[in-house]
Amino acid sequence: MRIIVFFDLPAETQTDRRNYSKFRKMLIKNGFMMLQESVYCRMVLNATAEHSVIENIKKNKPESGLVQILSVTEKQFSRMELITGEFKSSVLDSDERLVVL
Repeated sequence: MRIIVFFDLPAETQTDRRNYSKFRKMLIKNGFMMLQESVYCRMVLNATAEHSVIENIKKNKPESGLVQILSVTEKQFSRMELITGEFKSSVLDSDERLVVL
């Protein structure tokens, strides 16, 4: 399962920029990867983990702006179509299990 967070936060004042940076760093610290600017994604194993992550986001939400969360299954996420550009990631981003003996 994937959790996708979309956010549009104001960056007009120094406080707004600080809140933006704090929220973005919280997402990264909690295992989110950037898909696009202001769109972050994280894999979770089950609904319990999903609920925990969403509650953490709600607890750390910025004072102003728009934050949206979308949960999709791995199958739905894998059907995402890239229209232009290409997806680049240096992070292993898969639900496959790796066993090294």
